[in-house]
Amino acid sequence: MARRSTKTPPPEEFEERILDIDVVDEMQGSFLEYAYSVIYSRALPDARDGLKPVHRRIVYQMNEMGLRPDRSYVKCARVVGEVMGKLHPHGDASIYDALVRMAQPFSMRLPLVDGHGNFGSLGNDDPPAAMRYTECRMAAATSLMTESIDEDTVDFAPNYDGQEREPAALPAAYPNLLVNGASGIAVGMATNMPPHNLGEVIAAARHLIKHPGADLATLMRFVPGPDLPTGGRIAGLAGIRDAYETGRGTFKIRATVAVENVTARRKGLVVTELPFTVGPEKVIAKIKDLVGAKKLQGIADVKDLTDRSHGLRLVIEIKNGFNPEAVLAQLYKLTPMEESFGINNVALVDGQPLTLGLKELLEVYLDHRFEVVRRRSEFRRGKRRDRLHLVEGLLTALIDIDEVIRIIRSSDNSAEAKQSLIARFSLSEIQTQYILDTPLRRLTRFDRIELESERDRLNTEIAELTRILDSDAELRKLVSSELAVVAKKFGTDRRTVLLESADAPVQAVPLQVADDPCRVLLSSTGLLARTANGEPLEGGSTKRVKHDVIVSAVPATARGHVGAVTSTGRMLRLSVIDLPQLPDTASAPNLSGGAPIAEFLTLDEGEELVCLTTLDESSPGLAIGTRQGVVKRVVPDYPANKDELEVIGLRDGDRVVGAVELRTGDEDLVFVTSEAQLLRYPASQVRPQGRAAGGMAGVKLPEGAEVIFFGAVDPAGDAAVFTVAGAAQGTLDASVQQSAKLTPFDQYPRKGRATGGVRCQRFLKGEDRLVFAWAGATPPRAAGSSGAPVELPEPDPRRDGSGMPLTKPVAVVAGPV
Repeated sequence: MARRSTKTPPPEEFEERILDIDVVDEMQGSFLEYAYSVIYSRALPDARDGLKPVHRRIVYQMNEMGLRPDRSYVKCARVVGEVMGKLHPHGDASIYDALVRMAQPFSMRLPLVDGHGNFGSLGNDDPPAAMRYTECRMAAATSLMTESIDEDTVDFAPNYDGQEREPAALPAAYPNLLVNGASGIAVGMATNMPPHNLGEVIAAARHLIKHPGADLATLMRFVPGPDLPTGGRIAGLAGIRDAYETGRGTFKIRATVAVENVTARRKGLVVTELPFTVGPEKVIAKIKDLVGAKKLQGIADVKDLTDRSHGLRLVIEIKNGFNPEAVLAQLYKLTPMEESFGINNVALVDGQPLTLGLKELLEVYLDHRFEVVRRRSEFRRGKRRDRLHLVEGLLTALIDIDEVIRIIRSSDNSAEAKQSLIARFSLSEIQTQYILDTPLRRLTRFDRIELESERDRLNTEIAELTRILDSDAELRKLVSSELAVVAKKFGTDRRTVLLESADAPVQAVPLQVADDPCRVLLSSTGLLARTANGEPLEGGSTKRVKHDVIVSAVPATARGHVGAVTSTGRMLRLSVIDLPQLPDTASAPNLSGGAPIAEFLTLDEGEELVCLTTLDESSPGLAIGTRQGVVKRVVPDYPANKDELEVIGLRDGDRVVGAVELRTGDEDLVFVTSEAQLLRYPASQVRPQGRAAGGMAGVKLPEGAEVIFFGAVDPAGDAAVFTVAGAAQGTLDASVQQSAKLTPFDQYPRKGRATGGVRCQRFLKGEDRLVFAWAGATPPRAAGSSGAPVELPEPDPRRDGSGMPLTKPVAVVAGPV
């Protein structure tokens, strides 16, 4: 069975009409319409208020919703919905993205939206929360953008469906385009404008108001360059001048970096400001990629310590042996810590995209502002004239109020009353209607006084507005004064530092620290450091602040190693490059720049660091003395592949009390015992032994005695012996005064090894032992346990004489280093 067709044949009166159009013409026309739409309605800002349509619509709608700075926050979704439904039918994503940017303090120099919630992070590494979670309201400065918008200051146009009206530009009480900048990509053109300092831009605008013929050089005295929200440093001002003159130019932005001691052992680069639109995550990722590819050396670790309290803080730890300045130069070259910013000042002027210089941008804004203030003044004058007209009519009626009442009562209706009042008092219809609408309670004597005062005030204000409108100079003066108020209220200090040159950021220094000579120092308070050169320290061994005595100093090289001898007979290998370097001063090194021993060496409980020594196998070796009177010269055989060596085999209960590296082998070894016996003999009497040997008898000790000092003294130089006598702990009153004696070293004769030596101090009443002793080159320096200096007594030539009372306890004595 055949199916019947349900299609209705076309009526005969409908004729087919096909137009032949060249595809080239169609594409050209359509593309031009599209390009113009993108340029004018989406991508480029207006040079008057510095806003793109979406930003302008957001600000205007928030003002219409009453979301002022003194009101509570509302959900961003509500603002986006109002803007999309009434003014901007292009999807909520583009509207919310624009709103978020206006709330980011790192994107805009003067944010237009006061955001509450997560509005993203620098570099967009942490995206903003959804608009259903975030809240917003107008920022304090945003009210200046819409100020007096209801006073016929700007033109309005229909919205997309003709049911609403929107401003073609906002009144803009400050140059928003220069202050906040703009970026956008249109069809065949783009704009990229950096932010500037509000106070500087307004100062330039006010100068241009007063001097319309000012040249660019004069304006640049007020606006020397961009002022980015994230700070940083702009290197090279030539590109900025080109941009201010022609509208196009390029400059470099560098991160703000300081070299600091991030740990006791390492220096680091602390980044507190990054280039505009660059986030810390981007820098960290790039550094890790370069380190992994072995294109960047010297980086030990990268930490992001950014928080709300301290702001951006990116710490880049530098490996020991690398120059932080050289590493920083590599970071500037290879990472986003230095970025180029291309200025392209394209903005709409009367609907046409133009490339503008600094002066042209200011002139377009000022012309707009002059027009806004002029229209505002005309609107206000008209409003005041209308009000004055009503007040004068009411005052006329109050002069003969009885006649007015009589006319009204005798009239049959309001129309007859109106005509009678117009004829009787020569009033206008508006004045007459106002009189009829005025309640009787306002016809008192007090209200008449108020009306007369209002009339006088209105006349004064109308005269002032007329003076402004009739004089271009007064209009310009008013605009200038209003700009000054804005600058005073919202101006902030400059954040971006301008550097004249764009040359190398640091001096040409080698990446790695050279293996230059230096000296490794050990202080009495347990600080380790190295000097910047290998020269002996002049002026002694005290530090500037606390006079901390240097108890051991050995020559080394910056990339070498030294040995650290401990009281348990161990020698630990110490890397010199790990030690902090002191300032390059020839005298009195400030050891406050040193680091504690525990940062570099792991010592057992009760173990102490006795001295430092070189690992030079050509030296005469190391001399060691123990508490039980054992002496040993160690053969300088130190394997390079071991970080810990045993340099003496100690007996049970014994420990190292002194160790010193012999320089020539002609030194005298010195023992001082608790029984006030001093023994010196040539180091040549001690045969060198291997590292595992236990040494030989060095000094003869009576029962109960022990060695309290061991060292080596050059007999050819000036030397001295310092001893302190006191009471054995627990045997006498601790308040008994200690006595000390300083004696020339040559007063003590040489004796044979393993003998008892000679007496070096006689005990006074209450003293039964030596509590401290030292022998070495002069002049000696003494310090207490805190590092504070202690004055020593005058030299006593008697080798076995009694001492002089000490004013302060002595913890350490050392000679020149």
